[in-house]
Parts: sequence; C-alpha cells; structure tokens
Amino acid sequence: MPGAVHPIFVLAHKLREAMAASSKAVRIGGDGRVVEIDGAYFGGHVRPENLAADRVDRRLAEHRSGKRQVVVVMRERGGPTLVQVVPSEEAALPIIPQRVAKATVLHADESPAWNRLHASFPMRRINHQQGYSIDGACTNGAESYISRLRRSEVGHHHHIAGPYLLRYAQEAAWREDVRRLSNGEQVHGVVRLALHCPQSVDFCGYWQRARAA
Repeated sequence: MPGAVHPIFVLAHKLREAMAASSKAVRIGGDGRVVEIDGAYFGGHVRPENLAADRVDRRLAEHRSGKRQVVVVMRERGGPTLVQVVPSEEAALPIIPQRVAKATVLHADESPAWNRLHASFPMRRINHQQGYSIDGACTNGAESYISRLRRSEVGHHHHIAGPYLLRYAQEAAWREDVRRLSNGEQVHGVVRLALHCPQSVDFCGYWQRARAA
C-alpha cells in the first residue's frame, strides 16, 4: 500500500534524533587529550548506463550529480564521537573549534583542508601514502567510524537521501560509542534518550505533510 512505510520511517528517524541528543552541545578533548578528525563523501550516487558504450567515468566532476556531501568526524580517543555534515572538509573548519576544546592535540591526514587548524590546535599529521601510523600520528579511529558508516550505507540502508544524512551519521556515531555494550543496554539507552526527548523538530507532523503532498 502506498505510503505504508512512512510511520516506521518516521519512528526510526525519531529514534536517531534521540541518539543525537546524547551528544548535543558536547565538547570533546582538552589538555593532554587526543582527537582524530577525518572526512569522507557520501551520497550523490549516479546510476551507470545499461550499455557499456554509454557509460562515463563517474569519478570526474562533470559526471557527478552535485549532491555529494562530506561527513566530518571528530573522535576523541577513549571518548565520544561527534559528526557534522558539510559541503566540503573546509566548511567544517569553523565548527571544529566549537566542538573541540583548546589544547587538544588533533590528529589529521594529509588533506590540505586541515592546514588552517594548525593556528588553533597542536596537530600531528599522517600521510597515508606513507603508512597508517607514523611517529604516533594516526587517524585509524576516525577512519573506522567512516568505514562502518560506509558499510551501513551500502549494505544496510542501500541509499541515504541528502536531507537525512546527518541523522544516519549521528546514529552511526552513537553506535560507535556504545558498541562495547550489550544489545539490552543499548536498547535501554535508546529508550531513555527517547523518553527524555522533547517534541521532534524535523519529524513532528512528517506523516501528515507527506500524506497531504
């Protein structure tokens, strides 16, 4: 029946909204703490043409959909995982000082997008063309989050629409932080968060709006 999936879709997103509430206004890091940062593109899938002769190189900018967005992850070693969805890694630069405390040692890869952060934080950089960890510089924690989010997108959700990418990324961050807990503890944690959440900003009336459209 058309539209029958909407209540489940909305409920799932309300639960993701509850998961995100656990990290709202949280700042990570601090003196002597390490935070790893990284970013990766998600979304904007371009379906290949049926005939091989009609296919194009989808890696080229002119053949992309323009809908790709970057999920930037800030992951404290032994602490919480924070995420933000932005058009590019450079667009996250004003956000990082708001979520990461001063004197935090940032670990980042060789992307030039992070160069300006040297003025605000002590940093250690790693060039992944040379190794995964060199002289203590490592972003494996941030990359493991991105890898799990990628697997979730491809293997479970199959498709994530742009407006909902942040909610899926926040869910993955919450799961990353509680992955050592039992399934029962995770369920109870989500229920507690949901019971303390105020009325949903994004999904209150979603079903009614979709039905009217």
